[in-house]
Amino acid sequence: MPCRRQLFFAVLVATMLGPGARPCAASEAAMHKFTADELKRACDKAGGKFSQDPGGYGCGTNCQGKPGTDCIVACKNNDKNCFAQVPGRARPRSLDNALTRSPRG
Repeated sequence: MPCRRQLFFAVLVATMLGPGARPCAASEAAMHKFTADELKRACDKAGGKFSQDPGGYGCGTNCQGKPGTDCIVACKNNDKNCFAQVPGRARPRSLDNALTRSPRG
């Protein structure tokens, strides 16, 4: 994935979730487009923090049931896909997998 896109999502996620976001140290995978409601439900279930602004929406968790920025799913309003960023492991295949799996797994 081009570094520009990673930089955009790093800025988007850092803006939405606050300081400490570390998306550049993560694997990134495109996922199909989730609605804000779908992502919020999954985020609440995963114990994460959901954020939304005029440009998009996202969720961040510590990958283990609490808010954080280790596992992130971000959706830009005018993109066809959402993107998941997870630390040091295979690419996630579902929202639950992207937000709750251990980064070691």
